[in-house]
Amino acid sequence: MQGELVRMLAGELYHPGAPDIQTELAASRAWLARYNSAFGQSTSELHKILAERLGAVGEGAQIRPPFFCDYGFNIKLGANVFLNFHCVILDVVEVAIGNETQIGPSVQIYAADHPRDPAQRRKGLELGRPVRIGCNVWIGGGAIVLPGITIGDDAVIGAGSVVTKDVVAGATVVGNPARQVGR
Repeated sequence: MQGELVRMLAGELYHPGAPDIQTELAASRAWLARYNSAFGQSTSELHKILAERLGAVGEGAQIRPPFFCDYGFNIKLGANVFLNFHCVILDVVEVAIGNETQIGPSVQIYAADHPRDPAQRRKGLELGRPVRIGCNVWIGGGAIVLPGITIGDDAVIGAGSVVTKDVVAGATVVGNPARQVGR
């Protein structure tokens, strides 16, 4: 691995236009085109294609195409994880999803972030903050999970919610921003 890619993976500020990063993005785009065009293939064939690029793919894990991500190799799926159609994962750093978690259509998970300092943004710098989603979580369709968020085991995220803060195990959160309504 080279300079900017190493900085990206460490969660440090990096230049996304650097050649090493662009090479990985191109490889991911080619893989995504192949995966998304495999719609209609058997679940086992789709699983094999996922395993070619993702960091980990547990037994029984499924992603229904179309699916979109930045790199793929930073995504770790536990056993029997399910992502429905049109999910987006911006995985500049690790996005870990625990066993038995179910994710509705059009959910967006962002590990990619931007500096709050306008001078750094003008330089085109970016950074990443890991997202960790526990086991047996349900995330309703259209929800958005922001960078650096941890969602505990057995939590429920209501459809359309925007998760801006960590969610404790067993909690139910809804709304924009997501607020706890049950446990």
